[in-house]
Amino acid sequence: MEQNKIQEIVVVGGGTSGWMTAAALSKVLKGMYRIRLVESDDIATIGVGEATIPMINLFNKLLELDEDQFMRETQASFKLGIEFVNWGRLGDRYIHGFGVIGQDNWTVDFHQYWLKQFLAGKAKDLDHYSINTAACLSNKFIRAQPDMPNSPLSQIAHAYHFDAGLYAKFLRKFAEARGVVRTEGKIVDVSVRDSDGHITALTMERGEKVEGDLFIDCSGFRALLIEGTLKTGYEDWSRWLPCDRAIAIPCASAKELTPYTRSTARSAGWQWRIPLQHRIGNGHVFSSKFMSEDEATAQLLGNLDGAPLAEPRTVKFGAGRRKKTWNKNCIAIGLSSGFLEPLESTSIHLIQMGIAHLLTYFPSAGFEPQDVAAYNRIMGQEYDWVRDFIILHYKATERTDSAFWNYCREMEVPDSLTQRMELFGANGRVHREGNELFTKVSWLQVMHGQRIHPKSYHPLTDLLSEAEIQSYLEEVEGVIAACVKVMPTHAEFIAQNCAASPPIMMA
Repeated sequence: MEQNKIQEIVVVGGGTSGWMTAAALSKVLKGMYRIRLVESDDIATIGVGEATIPMINLFNKLLELDEDQFMRETQASFKLGIEFVNWGRLGDRYIHGFGVIGQDNWTVDFHQYWLKQFLAGKAKDLDHYSINTAACLSNKFIRAQPDMPNSPLSQIAHAYHFDAGLYAKFLRKFAEARGVVRTEGKIVDVSVRDSDGHITALTMERGEKVEGDLFIDCSGFRALLIEGTLKTGYEDWSRWLPCDRAIAIPCASAKELTPYTRSTARSAGWQWRIPLQHRIGNGHVFSSKFMSEDEATAQLLGNLDGAPLAEPRTVKFGAGRRKKTWNKNCIAIGLSSGFLEPLESTSIHLIQMGIAHLLTYFPSAGFEPQDVAAYNRIMGQEYDWVRDFIILHYKATERTDSAFWNYCREMEVPDSLTQRMELFGANGRVHREGNELFTKVSWLQVMHGQRIHPKSYHPLTDLLSEAEIQSYLEEVEGVIAACVKVMPTHAEFIAQNCAASPPIMMA
């Protein structure tokens, strides 16, 4: 059995995906496999995906990271959700908050009781019934309090905003301390075996050969191994997700350190705002079919909180995924496996899922086709679920002010998404597929926030009287408001627990 074990794992590419992969493998495999990471200092990483979702806490727990140290070394802030501005109509605002809404009560989901009263004009908006969204509105933060199980304070779910470059450095230090060997340089050739097409070695610019049994392609959009060598193929989703450019730029911090990402819909795409401890990350995702790069840049620069701290940087992309994320003895993780714009901060999550499923289907030297097929099916499903959720933001709009929004509003979408929207539009029911990433609460907040208002509600809601329901909603709202009132501000919490040293300014 030992002879059937792979020996050498080679990770191609650094950045977030490469060093997340190397760090996880170095922790889990406990030195039983040789791990090498190959990257070139001359090839820049994308480094714009600075916002995360709560699933990253499972990754940090796997590595046994100290959260305060992690926050300090990556200049991170906390994230409770995402504020969406101008998506349904110009002037609209809503928050997609993490965690739960309301409290479970008897037969149907909380939102059904809220929906009955909302349709009758007797309930406030959803923001008031979630500890996460209420804290966002007040710019407050505290970690979940597990010793208070009957309080909304135990239900707080958080993620992070961090500097992607610092995060990669943080994970590199972690991985190298556990035996990962880094090789710097450019790859000039990839050798494959004639008998089965498996990759056998990389040839470096200086002539060194890097041999391996399992190759993990974290080379970003270049997809050096999975596409450049193995010609795996790509499934194009641009007909549903027409944005194909992003312009990124950091700027000086604002007065308030907000505990949420902001996504503001523009005339041909959207602008992100990600607040870190010492700066704000900004970017404009847009469709080059509907807007020029110069116009997109001007729109971005005209909507910053503070002075720009660098020159704008453009990233070109195409929405979609590889037809296989595991081909032969090569697994693509990160941008080499596919790309979905960071509208719901899923880029790092998909890296995490690629790593998690790799550990589940970790190969022997035989690379059994059943394992490969299972991995490809599951990762394909992960991408498809996220794809539909992101398309929802574009499709569910009433905007008519630009050709871009007219296209999005009128485009045909996957049947799987149409069915969800129609189901919700009837009686407010939300269906969740298996273990898909986004919960019923996530689908609810976006569909309601973008003006898909059901005609009615679940009929079993009427098992409670209107007076009982109203009292129930008011109690939930009141308890949440009282909890938020005693929470520290986001900035105060960071100052007391995990403040990073100010960055050194170069003369």
